[in-house]
Amino acid sequence: MTKLFALALFLLPVPATAQGVVSAADPRATEAGQEMLRAGGSATDAAIAMLLALNVVEPQSSGIGGGGFIVHHGGKTGLLDTIDGRETAPAAAGPNRFLGPDGKPLPFLQAWPGGFSVGVPGSLRLAESAHRKWGKLPWARLFDPAVRLADQGFVVNARLSGAVTRNLPLWKDFPAIRALYARDGQPLREGDTFRNPAMAAFLRRVAAEGPEAFYAGDNARKLSEAVTEAPRNPVPLTVADLASYRAKDRRGVCGPYRQWTVCGMGPPSSGALTVLQILGMVERFPLATWGKDDARSWHVIGEAMQLAYADRDAYQADPDFVDVPVGGLIDPAYIRTRSRTIALGRTLPSYGAGTPPGAPARTPVPSGEVAGTTHFVAVDDDGDVVSWTNTVESAFGSQLAVNGYVLNNELTDFSLAPAKDGHLVANRVQAGKRPLSSMAPTIVYDRAGKPVFAVGAAGGKTIIMQVAKALIAHFDWGLSAQDSIALGLIYFNRDGLVLEQGTSTAAFAAPLTAMGHKVSVDTLGLKANAAEKLPDGRWVGAADPRSPGTSLQQ
Repeated sequence: MTKLFALALFLLPVPATAQGVVSAADPRATEAGQEMLRAGGSATDAAIAMLLALNVVEPQSSGIGGGGFIVHHGGKTGLLDTIDGRETAPAAAGPNRFLGPDGKPLPFLQAWPGGFSVGVPGSLRLAESAHRKWGKLPWARLFDPAVRLADQGFVVNARLSGAVTRNLPLWKDFPAIRALYARDGQPLREGDTFRNPAMAAFLRRVAAEGPEAFYAGDNARKLSEAVTEAPRNPVPLTVADLASYRAKDRRGVCGPYRQWTVCGMGPPSSGALTVLQILGMVERFPLATWGKDDARSWHVIGEAMQLAYADRDAYQADPDFVDVPVGGLIDPAYIRTRSRTIALGRTLPSYGAGTPPGAPARTPVPSGEVAGTTHFVAVDDDGDVVSWTNTVESAFGSQLAVNGYVLNNELTDFSLAPAKDGHLVANRVQAGKRPLSSMAPTIVYDRAGKPVFAVGAAGGKTIIMQVAKALIAHFDWGLSAQDSIALGLIYFNRDGLVLEQGTSTAAFAAPLTAMGHKVSVDTLGLKANAAEKLPDGRWVGAADPRSPGTSLQQ
């Protein structure tokens, strides 16, 4: 757990106007969270119910076959806690897992489907740990909405239908998932009612028996067989791998941005450190004065973004295996040095990694994350705040399914090449290691140490930038949580900046080009959820208009 300030701020009473709120990427999940709050549950209870419901209605993005991170603020204790439920590489996984016969990294489309990419899932151990610490309702009660959805069925939305249709050609080699989502050879269509009796039965078991029903016994054997005997890339993942998995308490990462304190998940998440670097580098510029409609704002943000991501690729990985210079990466003097390289009206010639204090020599190698994932937020009447990101990585993860749920492909978040230029890569595959992640569940505090904003996103490596953009939009430009996450995004690729198509941000293509940027305009797979505290003490939620997500009051 992390104390934010040395002052006695943490026993402040919750305002009488406080009330619960939930936000998730699917309305059925949001309703599940609301049901828990109305039953007297905590924010954690609501978040677990949303996780389980999303497992049913958004299987292409998240679920119990994956992993995630939780950032939790205790309303009565005032403490910030973070728990790491990231997947781990099985014992049989080594640095050469993703190398082909020629010794070169496999193309992603060969590495992704099947057994090579499956990490030991962490979602249910993460939920178990959070529930033990902060849950109020019985464990089994949290499963009721998800079991109903799986048993009675739900109406398929355009997102799920589209994901099934896109993946259907791949499923000729994956009969288990094809049987779930493309019965009689036809993909689910928008408006269909879909039932998943296998998942309903398994969720009932986990509800009654606890997470051991997942990590041991029949499910563990089936999961092991699914990976070890996968139709593509079969590789051992044993019942011992599952039995040994543990969610880990980690120290949260916090840093200042103007008068606020921004807190998030430390490594193996790169979210908080990279967000804090971006914010720290733009802080010296008058973004509030310039506003969101000035190209100078987006130029500065774009430069800071590329510098921060370069440091991410060089220095961040699982801290249990690699010395991550956490303090050095967000050292104020270091960030000022990096910021001073940003000039108005012109771009940097290149965006290499810097040398933060305490950092060993490293070779930058980007990880292979792709768009996916989900985020949800919950606040309860006691003032507890939960910001939780969960994922199975790519659409339908590894394409392997067990007991009605999807297995992740998180191991492709490792750098596929174990070495570069004669140096070992920090984020290489190692047995028991957790791959680097861009997930960035975030809680922001005001000067009095009270939480005022919670946010997170889905979309692979764009997650970091979605969160940074939302924070700038809210705290510099005065936009509501809803408008902050809806605002168009700036991102980048190997050629230069990418502006989100169909948004106001796309209008800056010409002025940014004039400053020296190479600019393209394209669609980006984005999806964020948030909540903000209003001046009267009420919390309100926000859901990305790019998604079917919703927010609901208690």
